[in-house]
Amino acid sequence: MVAPNTLLTLQQLANGLSVPTIHLGVYLTSGSETYQACRWALEVCLHLPDPDGAPVIDSAQMYHNEKESGKAVADFLSSADNTHSLKREDMHFTSKLASNASYDAARKSITRSVKECGLGYIDLFLLHSPYGGKKARLESWRAVEDAIDDGEIRIGGVSNYGVRHLQELLDSKPRILPAVNQIEIHPFNTRFDIADFCQEHDIVVEAYAPLVRALKMKHPVIASLSNKYSCTPGQLLVRWSLQHGYVPLPKSVNKARMVENGEVGGFSIEDSDIKKMDALDEYLVTDWDPTDAA
Repeated sequence: MVAPNTLLTLQQLANGLSVPTIHLGVYLTSGSETYQACRWALEVCLHLPDPDGAPVIDSAQMYHNEKESGKAVADFLSSADNTHSLKREDMHFTSKLASNASYDAARKSITRSVKECGLGYIDLFLLHSPYGGKKARLESWRAVEDAIDDGEIRIGGVSNYGVRHLQELLDSKPRILPAVNQIEIHPFNTRFDIADFCQEHDIVVEAYAPLVRALKMKHPVIASLSNKYSCTPGQLLVRWSLQHGYVPLPKSVNKARMVENGEVGGFSIEDSDIKKMDALDEYLVTDWDPTDAA
């Protein structure tokens, strides 16, 4: 039987909390486009087969759309579209610290994000990259810990962290361990060194750019396997992430594609085909790669 992985299926974290297995990324969207994409995503979630999870919006300070994302969530909750009578606690909102800095600067920046989104608290807050050096990384993480203690954040994590940065944080004996590392990962950039380290240390891998920014949809292997499994290339790529135990963040501003990306519970990729997809790795970076930052 195929596990019903959808936008609403939950993945447990080491801290006892959970995150939905598929998120909506709003990178490179702004203003009304962000707002509309978020509203569509929330409406789409209500019509998927698993009612136990929470719709997720993945924003960041660097995206300059925390306000629009948060407003879309708040407006949805109070609208007639909220046919399941969902509440704030049924939602899941992610944001990220733009720049690692001193403890005070990072702590104030987190508070600004909470106010900017207007949702009262942020479900998952990440350090967006390891840039800034060891001192800034560790002080910024301490700010995340204190924001969790103060109720501004529920879950803390990191993004674009390489193995060295993760080990550095673990070696510092933090009061709260990172629950998530969000990195670019897909069959054309598998990052198994980082992913394996995360999974060994109970850190959930969130996979951004899981659709490879649509650069490889016509690749012969992707096309062939999509045909074999009677799915779209996007569904195949999302399913690959799920079967590796990752949490994919497919980005789309198209409502039909949001539905499509979420309906991936009806098939399972055979192990031999997963290996074929794994073998496509060419270290393709579609955006940025801070994982080796000093």
